[in-house]
Amino acid sequence: MTGRQGPAPLSRRSLIGAGLGISAAGLTAAGTGQALAAGSAGARPSAGPARGHAFLTAAMDAYPDHGDIRLTQSYTDQAGLFSTAFTYDNALAILAHLAARTPAGLTRAKTLGDALLHAQDHDPAHDDGRLRQAYNTGPYTFYDGSLQPDGFVRADGTANVGTQFGFTGTAVGDMAWAGIALSTLARRTGARRFLTGAVRIGEWIERTGRTDEPLGGYKFGVDGANQKLPFTSTEHNTDLVCLFGRLALLTGDRVWRERQARAEAFVKRMWEPSGGFFYTGTNDGVTVNKSPIPEDTQTWTHLAFGSRSPGCSRSLDWAVAELAVLDHSGRTNSTVPAGQSYEGVTFSSASLLANEGAPIADGQPKPDRNGVWFEGTAHLALALRDRGARGDEARARRLLDSIEQAQDLLGGTQTVGGKALPERGGVVSASSPLDTGFGFGYYPYRHTGATAWYLMAAARFNPLRV
Repeated sequence: MTGRQGPAPLSRRSLIGAGLGISAAGLTAAGTGQALAAGSAGARPSAGPARGHAFLTAAMDAYPDHGDIRLTQSYTDQAGLFSTAFTYDNALAILAHLAARTPAGLTRAKTLGDALLHAQDHDPAHDDGRLRQAYNTGPYTFYDGSLQPDGFVRADGTANVGTQFGFTGTAVGDMAWAGIALSTLARRTGARRFLTGAVRIGEWIERTGRTDEPLGGYKFGVDGANQKLPFTSTEHNTDLVCLFGRLALLTGDRVWRERQARAEAFVKRMWEPSGGFFYTGTNDGVTVNKSPIPEDTQTWTHLAFGSRSPGCSRSLDWAVAELAVLDHSGRTNSTVPAGQSYEGVTFSSASLLANEGAPIADGQPKPDRNGVWFEGTAHLALALRDRGARGDEARARRLLDSIEQAQDLLGGTQTVGGKALPERGGVVSASSPLDTGFGFGYYPYRHTGATAWYLMAAARFNPLRV
């Protein structure tokens, strides 16, 4: 999750593409599909959400021979993460299915929610309500030739934790999003099992993350060896404002209000009034980490606080002004086909200063400082629509147009589980390789998380509002 500081072995994002040896040429071949001129797809704007949902369906149903209890594969096969299903992405998929407000969407959301509950109840090493960073949802042969033969549920009934890539830790932010998704399911369906799962998540966070350090809040989580991590994230605590508030409403237990207030107090300590933005968090619980400044701490705070802290919505204006990018084939290291351009925001203030002469990481391509981060662009579009100030809807619509064009034109030859995807379905993570400034990058591979955020923005569905 964003908001990490220092080494980030736990982050679902920090390991995207790690050690996969993907070249810039490979990205161009695998990531851009047909080099069509911008706007030539001829699709009506209303078709975009339908194609996004078709992608989520394909990514969820990619391994039909491996059981009904399943998760959604996070990235297309070309990203090199095989059948990895990140907990965060699956929480977003649940919310996007619910945002559709259709019987089919509700059925899929409940299936994914039940899979998260299965993971809680059938962890191979723990019985405390935690979820891991990621799981495998289908079989594959790893780079060293070893076979990973199982679906999400192993033969012994345990959840298939993503050990090949080291996705075995548990982050408070990932847990919070899973809890948000389960609490939304509980509210929508009235099913007690979803609320019970969300409460177990909240209690794990309280036991594991609560800190009495000077800056307060809740810390990052644990690594794969179950060792607590020292960082405290603005993003994570923003997520908890929503989760704990939801649990207070759904359970009637006032203890969640105290926990919500603790998380919210930390977030507000990260506010920089002179600049109108939120810092990323703290490394040690004492000193604010002032660089880099990420996008999602600006947009998610508005989505979570809304009218409760109207002054903090200035952070949206900061993101619009300071993180805006425009990507096209003339940009250094761009993989956008000629004749196309994409506008949006990048990941962080550091992304705009990335060294375009050096690979993002070992074996990775060089970054494009103007690469558009489509997940974050969808965050911003939704937050602007939610705020509704003068000019916000027009700006949000331009951002959504850019995302919909990317869905039409980028990533057209990619697959999930070795199978072709529905035509022009699914949003890539980034228009070109981009360096986040946190030790990892994003690349033009179709992504469950980016697609889910696009669908929520298109539907005006705010997942963080209590």
